Amino acid sequence: MASKQSTVDKSKPINVSFSALMKMGLSSKTEWPDTEIFLDWIYWSRQIVGLFLGLIWGVIPLTGFIGLIAFGLCSSGYVYLYCTTHNIDDEEHGGIWEIVKEGFMTNFASFLVTWIITYSCMHFDESLTAQQL
Repeated sequence: MASKQSTVDKSKPINVSFSALMKMGLSSKTEWPDTEIFLDWIYWSRQIVGLFLGLIWGVIPLTGFIGLIAFGLCSSGYVYLYCTTHNIDDEEHGGIWEIVKEGFMTNFASFLVTWIITYSCMHFDESLTAQQL
Protein backbone atom coordinates (compact mmCIF):
# COMPACT_ATOMS: atom_id res chain seq x y z
CA MET A 1 0.00 0.00 0.00
CA ALA A 2 1.41 3.39 -0.96
CA SER A 3 1.69 6.00 1.74
CA LYS A 4 0.22 9.43 1.21
CA GLN A 5 2.95 11.99 0.55
CA SER A 6 2.55 15.44 2.08
CA THR A 7 2.87 18.27 -0.43
CA VAL A 8 3.21 20.96 2.24
CA ASP A 9 6.70 22.42 2.65
CA LYS A 10 7.28 22.31 6.42
CA SER A 11 10.11 24.88 6.26
CA LYS A 12 7.76 27.69 5.21
CA PRO A 13 5.07 28.87 7.63
CA ILE A 14 1.58 28.84 6.16
CA ASN A 15 -0.27 32.12 6.60
CA VAL A 16 -4.01 31.83 6.90
CA SER A 17 -6.38 34.74 7.46
CA PHE A 18 -8.68 34.73 10.46
CA SER A 19 -11.81 34.34 8.32
CA ALA A 20 -10.26 31.45 6.37
CA LEU A 21 -9.22 29.82 9.65
CA MET A 22 -12.77 30.09 11.00
CA LYS A 23 -14.22 28.61 7.78
CA MET A 24 -11.76 25.71 7.96
CA GLY A 25 -12.58 25.00 11.59
CA LEU A 26 -16.34 25.15 11.12
CA SER A 27 -16.23 22.82 8.12
CA SER A 28 -17.12 19.24 8.96
CA LYS A 29 -14.52 17.76 6.58
CA THR A 30 -11.44 19.83 7.36
CA GLU A 31 -8.02 18.47 6.47
CA TRP A 32 -5.54 20.50 8.49
CA PRO A 33 -2.46 21.20 6.35
CA ASP A 34 -0.27 21.98 9.35
CA THR A 35 -0.30 21.39 13.11
CA GLU A 36 0.17 25.10 13.79
CA ILE A 37 -2.93 26.00 11.79
CA PHE A 38 -5.01 23.51 13.77
CA LEU A 39 -3.64 24.84 17.06
CA ASP A 40 -4.41 28.39 15.87
CA TRP A 41 -8.00 27.27 15.28
CA ILE A 42 -8.17 25.84 18.80
CA TYR A 43 -6.70 29.04 20.26
CA TRP A 44 -9.04 31.46 18.48
CA SER A 45 -12.21 29.40 18.79
CA ARG A 46 -11.45 29.00 22.47
CA GLN A 47 -11.10 32.79 22.81
CA ILE A 48 -14.55 33.26 21.27
CA VAL A 49 -16.06 30.62 23.56
CA GLY A 50 -14.38 32.24 26.59
CA LEU A 51 -15.79 35.67 25.76
CA PHE A 52 -19.24 34.18 25.22
CA LEU A 53 -19.10 32.29 28.54
CA GLY A 54 -17.92 35.44 30.31
CA LEU A 55 -20.96 37.30 29.02
CA ILE A 56 -23.32 34.48 30.02
CA TRP A 57 -21.79 34.08 33.49
CA GLY A 58 -21.99 37.84 34.08
CA VAL A 59 -25.64 38.09 33.04
CA ILE A 60 -26.88 34.98 34.96
CA PRO A 61 -25.20 36.12 37.61
CA LEU A 62 -22.89 33.25 38.39
CA THR A 63 -20.23 33.94 41.00
CA GLY A 64 -17.44 32.29 42.91
CA PHE A 65 -15.73 28.96 42.64
CA ILE A 66 -18.64 27.30 40.85
CA GLY A 67 -18.30 29.80 37.99
CA LEU A 68 -14.58 29.09 37.69
CA ILE A 69 -15.04 25.31 37.71
CA ALA A 70 -17.92 25.53 35.22
CA PHE A 71 -15.77 27.64 32.90
CA GLY A 72 -12.88 25.16 33.06
CA LEU A 73 -15.17 22.24 32.30
CA CYS A 74 -16.96 24.03 29.45
CA SER A 75 -13.77 25.35 27.87
CA SER A 76 -11.84 22.09 28.06
CA GLY A 77 -14.91 20.04 27.20
CA TYR A 78 -15.50 22.15 24.09
CA VAL A 79 -11.99 21.44 22.78
CA TYR A 80 -12.19 17.74 23.64
CA LEU A 81 -15.59 17.35 21.97
CA TYR A 82 -14.37 19.20 18.87
CA CYS A 83 -11.41 16.84 18.56
CA THR A 84 -13.45 13.69 19.03
CA THR A 85 -16.32 14.69 16.72
CA HIS A 86 -13.96 15.80 13.92
CA ASN A 87 -11.73 12.69 14.24
CA ILE A 88 -8.57 14.65 14.99
CA ASP A 89 -5.46 12.49 15.38
CA ASP A 90 -4.32 13.78 18.75
CA GLU A 91 -0.92 12.06 18.56
CA GLU A 92 -0.12 14.11 15.47
CA HIS A 93 -0.58 17.27 17.53
CA GLY A 94 1.27 16.18 20.67
CA GLY A 95 -1.49 14.29 22.47
CA ILE A 96 -4.92 15.25 23.71
CA TRP A 97 -3.50 17.02 26.76
CA GLU A 98 -1.46 19.38 24.56
CA ILE A 99 -4.53 20.16 22.47
CA VAL A 100 -6.80 20.75 25.48
CA LYS A 101 -4.34 23.08 27.21
CA GLU A 102 -3.60 25.11 24.02
CA GLY A 103 -4.35 28.74 24.85
CA PHE A 104 -6.08 27.94 28.14
CA MET A 105 -4.46 30.65 30.26
CA THR A 106 -5.09 33.49 27.79
CA ASN A 107 -8.61 32.16 27.37
CA PHE A 108 -9.03 32.16 31.15
CA ALA A 109 -7.79 35.76 31.38
CA SER A 110 -10.17 37.05 28.69
CA PHE A 111 -13.02 35.09 30.27
CA LEU A 112 -12.33 36.65 33.66
CA VAL A 113 -12.17 40.18 32.28
CA THR A 114 -15.42 39.70 30.37
CA TRP A 115 -17.13 38.03 33.32
CA ILE A 116 -16.09 40.73 35.80
CA ILE A 117 -17.03 43.64 33.54
CA THR A 118 -20.38 42.12 32.57
CA TYR A 119 -21.24 41.21 36.15
CA SER A 120 -20.26 44.66 37.41
CA CYS A 121 -22.28 46.46 34.73
CA MET A 122 -25.37 44.31 35.18
CA HIS A 123 -25.47 43.88 38.97
CA PHE A 124 -23.54 46.78 40.53
CA ASP A 125 -26.66 48.64 41.72
CA GLU A 126 -28.05 45.49 43.32
CA SER A 127 -24.91 45.02 45.40
CA LEU A 128 -24.98 48.66 46.57
CA THR A 129 -28.62 48.34 47.62
CA ALA A 130 -27.89 45.15 49.55
CA GLN A 131 -24.98 46.81 51.38
CA GLN A 132 -27.05 49.83 52.40
CA LEU A 133 -29.66 47.67 54.11
